[in-house]
Amino acid sequence: MSKPPAIDVSNLTVRYGSNVALNDVSITVPGGTIGLLGPNGAGKTTLLKTLLGFLTPDAGNVRLLGFELPEEALAARQRLGYMPETDIVSPKISAVSFLSYCGTLCGLPQKDAMQRAHEVLNYVGLDDNRYRKMETYSMGMRQRAKFGQALVHDPQILLLDEPTNGLDPVGRKEMLDLIKEIASSRGVAVVLSSHLLPDVEYVCDHVIVIHKGDVVRQGSIEELTALHEGLFEIRIKGDRDRYITALETRGCRCRNSHDGSIMVVKPKNVDKRDLFREATRNDAQVRHIVPVRARLEEVFIEAIRENSHAHI
Repeated sequence: MSKPPAIDVSNLTVRYGSNVALNDVSITVPGGTIGLLGPNGAGKTTLLKTLLGFLTPDAGNVRLLGFELPEEALAARQRLGYMPETDIVSPKISAVSFLSYCGTLCGLPQKDAMQRAHEVLNYVGLDDNRYRKMETYSMGMRQRAKFGQALVHDPQILLLDEPTNGLDPVGRKEMLDLIKEIASSRGVAVVLSSHLLPDVEYVCDHVIVIHKGDVVRQGSIEELTALHEGLFEIRIKGDRDRYITALETRGCRCRNSHDGSIMVVKPKNVDKRDLFREATRNDAQVRHIVPVRARLEEVFIEAIRENSHAHI
């Protein structure tokens, strides 16, 4: 018998009154690390709350490791770890007390919960700080404690909501490395919800893009960012705005990049040589033009743009 996918969502619809937060969403997560992307209000948090069993769907089916929600929510939650975006640490107790308490809530005997709390705090790097009251913690230390409570019961699925919020560059890299390690070495399925595309690119193998309650892209990052014929990085000498306007008149989609280049997606009826001709016609000179692998940022922006047009 084949192993069930970590997360299997089919035709999921969730409403808040007359507002449709998720619209006929279907997602399968076999395992590995999945990035959940979307602008504010897209439906990411609603999806996470539904996977946690906090929300009852208006339509559709949700299964975690083969367990049906909401009927088997308790069995599913025992195998699920959750790191919310908001602070959940208790300021007046130590991290080791907090995690051992979380362990007992998950059904561990007190002695086992304390031992597990120490193991997890070693893993997340809190060291001797585990004995201090959490009100004295920095943001990075609170994030580590919060990550630890998601791991204390040894879950098979981790749902992480903005886990690098407020971290400095070193702390952010350390948190992302922990997430990568827990997925690759320990076989935990991870869903990483983040607005930081570099975090998703660094950690994740697959990505799901949600916009206005719809799944508008999903697949492996390698497939979604594959080299394709129509995308070019161009640098010119001359009037950039005039050149971009000329290309857009021909049906190209253009976007200024932070490094001074122009990202151009040309339609099939526009030849590569036309990109040079339009420069010449507009008193500009192409200094650099190369076909490029789409960046995740391009994939994300294109998916949002297409879905926005579809809702007009």
